[in-house]
Amino acid sequence: MTSPLRILMTPAAERQAGAGLTEALGNRAYVAVNPGDDADIAFVSRDVTGLSTKHQVLPDTQQFHDALRNAPSLRWVHAHSAGADRPVYGELRARGVEVTTSSGANSGVVVQTALAGVLMLARCFPQLLAAQREKTWAPLVGSGLPRDLAGQTAVIVGWGPIGQGLGALLSALGLRVVAVRSTASAENSVRFEDLHTVLPRADWLLLACPLTERTRGLVDAAALALLPPGARLVNVSRGEVVDEPALIAALRSGALSGAYLDVFAHEPLPSDSPLWDMPNVIVTPHTAGHSDGNEARVAALFLDNLKRWNEGQPLLNRVA
Repeated sequence: MTSPLRILMTPAAERQAGAGLTEALGNRAYVAVNPGDDADIAFVSRDVTGLSTKHQVLPDTQQFHDALRNAPSLRWVHAHSAGADRPVYGELRARGVEVTTSSGANSGVVVQTALAGVLMLARCFPQLLAAQREKTWAPLVGSGLPRDLAGQTAVIVGWGPIGQGLGALLSALGLRVVAVRSTASAENSVRFEDLHTVLPRADWLLLACPLTERTRGLVDAAALALLPPGARLVNVSRGEVVDEPALIAALRSGALSGAYLDVFAHEPLPSDSPLWDMPNVIVTPHTAGHSDGNEARVAALFLDNLKRWNEGQPLLNRVA
């Protein structure tokens, strides 16, 4: 008789999955186990991470991560996030545990947020909102008219669901789109290592790539110096893709006209960071992908992979 499959997951995640667990596993029995018990597989849902960041792990999150580390029978972990750059996932992979992500679950929401950042910067919203706080009537006619977006060039680093979705919307607005990706397999695309060749024509540099050894520090001082006057940056990928001190210097000097930043080298962003007070910067707390529909989409991805895992099929979004 086959023993029940032991799944480490929170009660909230089990409720969200509902009858889908039984459907995914066919006739196989399962039991949801708690942190501290051995497990065969695990589902790291959004409620596990809570308000933790990879730099500041809160106690409940730490307890769950430790449970993953201390489960000797663990063979597969599914994460709610699109990336798997938290240290615990690297440790698990090093001991042979398969790790999958929920890449694509929140891509539409991130695309919308990144586009909002582009539009706010393009239409001078930081300047207009500052004037509103001062109760000052400050039409843009008096401070320099913003450029039309149509005809500008957007360089998008990362060509997964977020990059492609953002590219489609920017193209619809009349921008020329250049993709920077793992392999340059199409027209108007270059490899990560060739980013410098397209930066001199980038009115917009949009970062939507995973954090890997190829992308860590990709946008450094030399890269920022290649951008033309008036260029702006949007980052909805990972803070470590950018050299943050170099970014701050470029924004201070005016070499970079503005930025929308949802991710940072250290999170939470320290209160003494100059980025908080820069008039040409929009800061949000790594929230570009949050919406009330994500939980159901992540659960559906987990259940799809659970069915595949139970049937011995390749898993989706497997971290290589």
